[in-house]
Amino acid sequence: MLTPDAPQPTLPLRQRLARLNAYFGRHGLAWGMAVLATLVGAGTEPLIPALMQPLLDQGFTKGTLPLWFVPLALLGLFAVRGLAQFVAQYALARIANDGMMRLRKDLFQRLLSADLRLFREQSASALSNTVVYEVQTGAQLLVQSALGFSRDGFTLLALLGYLLYLNWQLTLIVGVVVPGVAWVMKTLSRRLYTLTKASQAATDELAYVVEENVLAHRMVRLHGAQAAQAGRFERLSQSLRGLAIKGTIASSAMTPLTQLLSAGALSTVICVALWQGRQVGANHEQAAITVGGFVAFITAMLMLIAPIRRLADLANPLTRGLAALERGLSLLDQVQVETEGQHRSDRVEGTLALRDVTVQYHPDTPPAIDQLSLDIRPGEVVALVGPSGSGKTTLANLLPRFVQPKSGQVLLDGVPLADWQLSSLRHQFALVSQDVVMFNDSIAENVAMGQAVDEARVLACLQAANLGDYLARQSAGIHTPVGHNANQLSGGQRQRLAIARALYKDAPILILDEATSALDTESERLVQEALNRLMAGRTTVVIAHRLSTIEHADRVVVMAEGRIAEQGTHAELLAMQGLYARLQAQSGHGGGSGGSSAASPTPAP
Repeated sequence: MLTPDAPQPTLPLRQRLARLNAYFGRHGLAWGMAVLATLVGAGTEPLIPALMQPLLDQGFTKGTLPLWFVPLALLGLFAVRGLAQFVAQYALARIANDGMMRLRKDLFQRLLSADLRLFREQSASALSNTVVYEVQTGAQLLVQSALGFSRDGFTLLALLGYLLYLNWQLTLIVGVVVPGVAWVMKTLSRRLYTLTKASQAATDELAYVVEENVLAHRMVRLHGAQAAQAGRFERLSQSLRGLAIKGTIASSAMTPLTQLLSAGALSTVICVALWQGRQVGANHEQAAITVGGFVAFITAMLMLIAPIRRLADLANPLTRGLAALERGLSLLDQVQVETEGQHRSDRVEGTLALRDVTVQYHPDTPPAIDQLSLDIRPGEVVALVGPSGSGKTTLANLLPRFVQPKSGQVLLDGVPLADWQLSSLRHQFALVSQDVVMFNDSIAENVAMGQAVDEARVLACLQAANLGDYLARQSAGIHTPVGHNANQLSGGQRQRLAIARALYKDAPILILDEATSALDTESERLVQEALNRLMAGRTTVVIAHRLSTIEHADRVVVMAEGRIAEQGTHAELLAMQGLYARLQAQSGHGGGSGGSSAASPTPAP
């Protein structure tokens, strides 16, 4: 699967803009208002130099210009220009924000249904940056560029039209500037596009370093790795700085080059006009252009410099905006969604079967699961144990299709998982893991987790999860916010909140992934009691390193190197004196059925 940052062929500008039409081209009325207002605003530009001619020829030379004409003309002119500018900016702002909202919505929907390999290949910071910041930056820059291009483009055409009307011979000299400006913009825009894509990748790397250090802040401090991480951050910052400076050089070079071309044309026009004036004076002929007309021509020509300069400056925001939005479009185009079938069921019996399943994350690494077959009966409690890296978590992740097998089949109630509708399949599973993930919302919303909140049912689940005492101390009750990833709660409370969530879902199959590890004795006891209530009547798969917690499982499956090494009850495996017995000895439990029972379907005595 291609990632959003995979090298892509650079499309022509017209094709790149056409791809955005689905998001930014729907508002015909708004585009019409923007174009009309821009045309009106641009049409007023030549009126400024046009006022110079009667002002000089009739006002100063002849004294026949009415005094009221000057304030009326100027006030009316700038009122029309101001209104046109407001309408154009408002219309384009609506287009930009509506298009940005639609693109963000599609991107987020794609993330929610993306093939899970995406989250192994892309960091959270890179995906967040694309969906939130890149789209926003791109839309804003693109709209600014569209507004500037239309305003200054129409202004340029209007001024050139007025210049042709005044003196077409002199105007032809101005036309020499246009090909030169176009060549400068095309060359430097290509350079800017390349630098912008490189800057995006460098920004992602820098954000990823920040993300890693935020997540691992305890380990960084514990191992005194601040200096090493600071050096890593500094190297990436220097790289990003270098790209930013190169981009500035490319964009800044446009203005002086275009101004130099414009100055050359201006000086040539003035020289030719002066030469023409001298020739007319020497021949005692009437001048073809008056003083007012000449001043109007020079004023209009000087006014050309500003739109030409702004048009040259547009290459930078246009290039950056396109690159930012194309990154979002690339995510939509290249990221595959999860495939699914049509089979569905309201509630399954809970029969699970693996048939010769192989899972391999990378071609150069050994299989995480190798030709494994396993049957789990409805209501059975099966514990998966084994050394680290033996494939326990991979096996559990196969069941809700968080991992896809390279070969073989996984079946639920006799139906291959590939034939299931994903929403229906995952509706059959509840998960309680060591790594509890909570949203920055209320207790009730975290328990309901996307379902409608039934307050009485939420309270019952929280009580069954041994959180009644905690709720009694909260003035807001189940509406108490839990903070970022439930940082307002202790480890044991977060674990019990996850159990309450599983109780509320009431799924027929339960996956417990190290649900009681890293807890103190009292918290572990409360969590185990809640787990016992949760497991009653459900098919349960338990992953555990602490072997004392699975001694009462119906069956223990011992895994090694992606295969099943042995299986049986706790007592049977101890009697075999195999891998399970060695693991028991290493964990300090030489046998017997003592110890707590997180995997027992009934409360421990």
